[in-house]
Amino acid sequence: MCCSVGFARSLGLALLPLALCCMLANLLLLFPMGETIYVQQDHLASYIWYFGGLGGGGLLMLVPAIVFITLGKCNCCWNESLMNHVCVCVALQMCGSALAAVVGLLGSGYCFVISGFTLWQGPQCYTNFGWVYPFADQGGRYLLQPETWSQCNQPVHIVEWNVTLLCVLLGLAVLEFIICLLQLGNGLVNAVCRPCCYKQEYTITALLKTTPRKKNLHCKNLYVILYFVETHCRYATKLFLINI
Repeated sequence: MCCSVGFARSLGLALLPLALCCMLANLLLLFPMGETIYVQQDHLASYIWYFGGLGGGGLLMLVPAIVFITLGKCNCCWNESLMNHVCVCVALQMCGSALAAVVGLLGSGYCFVISGFTLWQGPQCYTNFGWVYPFADQGGRYLLQPETWSQCNQPVHIVEWNVTLLCVLLGLAVLEFIICLLQLGNGLVNAVCRPCCYKQEYTITALLKTTPRKKNLHCKNLYVILYFVETHCRYATKLFLINI
C-alpha cells in the first residue's frame, strides 16, 4: 500500500488497546479496592485528579489511533507543475498522520509525567495522624521500603493499589510514545521524500537496482532504510496484537 499506510494502520490498531487500558487504570485509581466513598470524600492523591491516564494516555491517544487506522489508499493526483510529480493527496495524508502523532506524543508524555508525580507523592491515606500524605517528603524512597506501607490504615492496601496501577500507566505511556514516534518518522519521511509517488511505481528490488538522479539519492536511501525498519516493526506489532 502506497506510502506505508498499512504500517500506520498497524500502529493505530496497537494504540487502541493501550489507550483503553490507560483509561481503565485511571478509573481504577479513583476507586481504591472498588470503594466509592473515598472519591466522594476527596481522600485521593491530588495528582490523580489531573487524569493523566484518562485524558493524556486515553482520550487524547484516540486521536492518533483513529487517524492512523482511517488512513486510506488514495488515488494519486498528478500535478505536472510540481517537481518529481508530487502525489498531493498521499503527501497530505502522511502530513496529517505526522501531526496526529505529535498529539499522541504530547498525550503519552502528559500521562507519563502525571503518573510519575503521583507515584513520587504517594497516596493520601488515614494514619494515626489522620488523613495525610505519609510518604510525600520521602522522595519516592517508600517504594523500596514496603515495610512502611502498613502505616496506611485506610483505604486498605492503598499503597499496593496505587503503585501497581501507576506503574502500569508508566509502561503504557512509554509504549504509546514509541508508537507515535515511529509514525512521526514514517509520516515525515513519506510526506517529504515521496519515493512511492513517481510515475514508475518502484518495488524495493527495483529501487535498489535503479540508479536515481543525484538530487533524489538521499531521499531514496531514506526510504530504503524506512522499509526495513517498517518490516521489523510491523512484525513486532502483529506479535503484540496477538499476545493481547
